Amino acid sequence: MPVNDWPSSERPREKLLALGADALSEAELLAIFLRAGIPGKTCVDLARDLLKRFRGLRGILGASRHELCRIKGLGPATYAELQAILEIARRHLKETLERGPPLQHPRATRDFLKAHLRDLPHEVFACLYLDNRHRVIAFAEMFRGTIDGTSVYPREVVKAALSHNAAAIIFAHNHPSGIAEPSRADELITRRLKQALELVEIRVVDHFIVGDGDCVSLAERGLV
Repeated sequence: MPVNDWPSSERPREKLLALGADALSEAELLAIFLRAGIPGKTCVDLARDLLKRFRGLRGILGASRHELCRIKGLGPATYAELQAILEIARRHLKETLERGPPLQHPRATRDFLKAHLRDLPHEVFACLYLDNRHRVIAFAEMFRGTIDGTSVYPREVVKAALSHNAAAIIFAHNHPSGIAEPSRADELITRRLKQALELVEIRVVDHFIVGDGDCVSLAERGLV
């Protein structure tokens, strides 16, 4: 039965308008985005198939153009729209973070870093530059590596921090393995960077490691 023939209380769009987005399942939310199904399947059926095939929304949003376009009923336009949604979410998190100091919004900081780094197939070392009130100036990916690691150069970090006129800095990097536990190398590079930045009076606030779950804060573990 087509979705338009369902009772209004069960149609995803009408349900959202009546009860709010948080009342919908992932399949219902995705169905609103898809708008239409394919012969023999409603948009909700198609959404459920996609969630099963890609193991959730994260898998769908992280799928390549080739992977998505192989699915009947999807094409380049769908892929482009999904990427636009993902980027809108990232920019929303950035705006949320910029409204106040990261130290006052630790959850927003973690969410922002996860959105940018969690699903990358290679290791990336990034910096969040802060002013003297710990408000965000800029975010930048500094170094990229392989799945095994990356090389971080303190001189380049100091140079970039000075160019942004930063008073403080938060480091972050991802572990493509999904395990966010800091390694001995992570602790050593944090110490080296902190020493280098102290020479130019720039404070290291934290170093987050992004795994498959939450971010691990080295500051919370007394390692910064």
